[in-house]
Amino acid sequence: MDGNKDESERCIAIALRCIAAGDKDKARRFLLKSEKLYPSKKAADLLDSLSDNSSNGAAHDKNQSHATTRQRKASYPKANSEEKENSPADYTSEQLAAVKRINGCKDVYQVLEVSKDFSESDLKKAYRKLALQMHPDKNKAPGATEAFKAVGKAYSILSDKEKRRQYDLYGPEMQPSRPSRDYEEYSRGFDGDISPEELFNMFFGGGFPSGNLHRRSHHHHHTSRRTYYTYREPQQSESGLSLFFQLAPILLLVLLSMLSSFLVSDAVFSLQRTEKYRIERKTSHLHITYFVKDDFRAEFKSDLRRIERAVEEEYIGQLRSNCFRERNYKENMMWRARNYGDAKLYQRAMDMATPSCDNLQKVYS
Repeated sequence: MDGNKDESERCIAIALRCIAAGDKDKARRFLLKSEKLYPSKKAADLLDSLSDNSSNGAAHDKNQSHATTRQRKASYPKANSEEKENSPADYTSEQLAAVKRINGCKDVYQVLEVSKDFSESDLKKAYRKLALQMHPDKNKAPGATEAFKAVGKAYSILSDKEKRRQYDLYGPEMQPSRPSRDYEEYSRGFDGDISPEELFNMFFGGGFPSGNLHRRSHHHHHTSRRTYYTYREPQQSESGLSLFFQLAPILLLVLLSMLSSFLVSDAVFSLQRTEKYRIERKTSHLHITYFVKDDFRAEFKSDLRRIERAVEEEYIGQLRSNCFRERNYKENMMWRARNYGDAKLYQRAMDMATPSCDNLQKVYS
């Protein structure tokens, strides 16, 4: 019957456009079609206004539409009342009580029935339980949609540390005397970055927040809208595909790192002796000690000057870095000694050696 109602309203909308265009006969045909699909007062009133201003040639259609309208109006309320009296309630008293409890709560902790020292598992368990109970497809009690939204809103607040901190600070209704920047964020509400149906889908859909919860909107007179949430069981193929897309970037990074390990060759030298770099050598200019592999002489003999220059540059770079750290540590210790008037600490700072700086000075001398 709801489908007929939507089609009936669509016919009324077409009839209104026809009236605006001056085509009253076409408008009357669509209004009669609307009356046959789903009798409504709006269609009957429009037919009355057209019939009052129509020519004598349309008198037959007018009488027929009036007769049909009166017959439908006389029988429709009676049928509705009989249906309401005879049809059993499609929700239980427990469901109605649960909906009233949630809609009557002003505190998000009370909505989810958790204490303020809850754990993450407690919060998720409470949300799963109440979200399934309040979902409009499973709970037809009046106010179930609002309760479902309240459960999702409560979870979005308590699962976010910053939102929870602001909620605990200001409460659901309290406001600070002088609004701060934090309160500006708070006062925009806790509607969250994710809708209740998307949050529900993340818990029960096994994928990204879309696809398993669909919204069906029915437009009524003027601008009112009622939204229903339809839940479908997740499909295994959708879950597997979603998991693949989530893991694809990680798998790509692992593959690239493995390829780079194969493509990048070993360094020519090392400033420390290792099992791979066992042969000791010295540069011809600064006489810096460095170590190479067993096959170094045969492979790099023709490029020795460039390699020794790279050894000396790396060695001086390490000395500079170590000297900076040594001087910085020594100056900080001297500053603390002066600040606290500690003569012993000051003397110890003055006596502190800076071997990297000394070696760097030797290189430059």
